[in-house]
Amino acid sequence: MKKILIVEDDNNINNLLNDLLETDYYVTQAFAGSEAKRLLVNEDFDLILLDLMLPGVSGEELITEIRSKKSTPIIVITAKNDPTVLSDVFDAGANDYIAKPFNTVEVTARIRNQLKSHVGEETESSLLTAGNIKLNDETHEVYYQDQLLSLTQKEYEILKCFLTHPKKVFTKANLYETIWQEPYFGDDNTITVHISRLRNKFQVFTDQEVIKTIWGVGFQLNTG
Repeated sequence: MKKILIVEDDNNINNLLNDLLETDYYVTQAFAGSEAKRLLVNEDFDLILLDLMLPGVSGEELITEIRSKKSTPIIVITAKNDPTVLSDVFDAGANDYIAKPFNTVEVTARIRNQLKSHVGEETESSLLTAGNIKLNDETHEVYYQDQLLSLTQKEYEILKCFLTHPKKVFTKANLYETIWQEPYFGDDNTITVHISRLRNKFQVFTDQEVIKTIWGVGFQLNTG
């Protein structure tokens, strides 16, 4: 089943949507923007229902945050009918909106439409390849020479960075701040340890150093 995240601070509306959808979808509920942001760091969803007026982090901020990393369909559910506001959320990357108070039939129809429209796009964009490496971001599977690798979440996210930008040289700060989403202070060995473990997993299948060190700069994917 598809996974839907509901982000709505009104308990009654959030629970109503959950009851409406839980038979056909895996539903996760968030009641604040900050809570949703934490969930999105570690979990992927097929669609997000998003209120705009949220405690912690606003809906507008969440749309911008999500769009910097993912193409997940976002349907805004809002009492704001100001055309300027709606224009802004569409410009930020929302796919659709539903005005409150809403009709449940309309909600389910719009969800089906977005999921159907997103299938082809997601299938193409979720597969990243470079050399003998294939990463399927939909299934979170990584293959090297058609052999499945068992990676931790952080190892997976590091490799995804390299595959997304295969020519880029990443500094430790680039990788740490992208994946851990915290400032890098230059005295943390975390990235070096994870890169070493990732290399070891590739070395089961190849003598090639899949992630090479660019001395004095950082790391780069090596597919040559």
